[in-house]
Amino acid sequence: MGFFESFVALRLLRGVKQQQGFLSLSTLISIAGLAVGVMALIVVIGVMTGFDLDMKQKILGVNAHIIVLKHGAGLTDAAQVAAKIKEIPGVASAEPFIYTQVMFSAPENVSGGVIRGLDPETIRRGAPQALTVERGKFADLAGGAPGEPPRIAVGNDLAKSLHLKVGDYLKIVSPLGTQTAMGRLPRIKAFRVAAIFHTGMYEFDSSLVYTSIPALQEFLGLGHRVTGLEVGVKDIYAAERLAAVIQGRLGPPFYARNWMQMNRSLFASLKLQKVTMFIILTLIILVAAFGIASTLFMMVMKKTRDIAILKSMGATRLSIMRIFVINGLVIGGLGTLIGLGLGLGLCGILKEYQFIKLPREVYYISTLPVTVQAPDVLAIIVAAMAISFFATLYPSWQAARLDPVEAIRYE
Repeated sequence: MGFFESFVALRLLRGVKQQQGFLSLSTLISIAGLAVGVMALIVVIGVMTGFDLDMKQKILGVNAHIIVLKHGAGLTDAAQVAAKIKEIPGVASAEPFIYTQVMFSAPENVSGGVIRGLDPETIRRGAPQALTVERGKFADLAGGAPGEPPRIAVGNDLAKSLHLKVGDYLKIVSPLGTQTAMGRLPRIKAFRVAAIFHTGMYEFDSSLVYTSIPALQEFLGLGHRVTGLEVGVKDIYAAERLAAVIQGRLGPPFYARNWMQMNRSLFASLKLQKVTMFIILTLIILVAAFGIASTLFMMVMKKTRDIAILKSMGATRLSIMRIFVINGLVIGGLGTLIGLGLGLGLCGILKEYQFIKLPREVYYISTLPVTVQAPDVLAIIVAAMAISFFATLYPSWQAARLDPVEAIRYE
């Protein structure tokens, strides 16, 4: 684009002579429409990205990157299997765990949930990454004198529903039970609450309980068996490849599942929603592009005489077309820039103050997460500018094909 085309294009943006200010009213309306579309797209995509990343963080903070299980039974040689797994490059840790569904019985309520057993050494190092201990000490789960009830950590929503506080006793019922001549009888044992934690996900806070592996082995009568191994990896996106390597090294009857397999439907749903929202909200920008096109058509109609004079002075069709393309791109660029600033500003406010609260029973999390990523912003800018460019082509072509003789015949 040459200096001549750019100079004329910027002059034409002022509109009619009676118009006050640098830009005409129709131009301002077109810019505002595009800005609203870009702002909405940035905020919604930022929220969807925030949901995706926050969900991954919370799930991986409680669950392992890879779990290794054995068909038909638990692991009795967990230490030897863990040693083999740790030899694989990319593996950060391999710890035993026990996982089973139970019933929680308190004096005023009964609830179902899951109890997880962790290695005492893991417990002493602190709570899992996603857990925030509100009351008590998580490390106390590894302690306790002989003969005392084993200690547990419970989610804050479960503690609220069962009216529990640190130091209270909670009866846990295992439906697996013990096989007797009268049939299978459930196992019941009293545990003492040593800590109350919070993860931010209602699913975990309302149903999850932690204790030590020895305490849970004694309660369930497992002997030295554990459910499996929790494997941590250095790169979470390499978990699928490392799971295949682990399974190949251990062989049958062992099998490995990675976090993407265990939560495939959830993350696929989030990704589909993000793509769908991008497509739907891009339609707002498309509607704004019609405003840009109509503004250029009005400009062509009002500036017919000026266009004819320019062509009579030697301006080529390509130059005339470039003038109106520049006009459209300036409108699109200003709208995109303003929408970008408004969108990023609103995302920053939502992230800083978190004034939008969500029902955790429905959305798993209590606040609206916002994460703006550079590739998303770049995609939005490219989409907005591309739509703006295509909106200029037909009006520009109409201006370029104008016959100067016909245009000034009645002037």
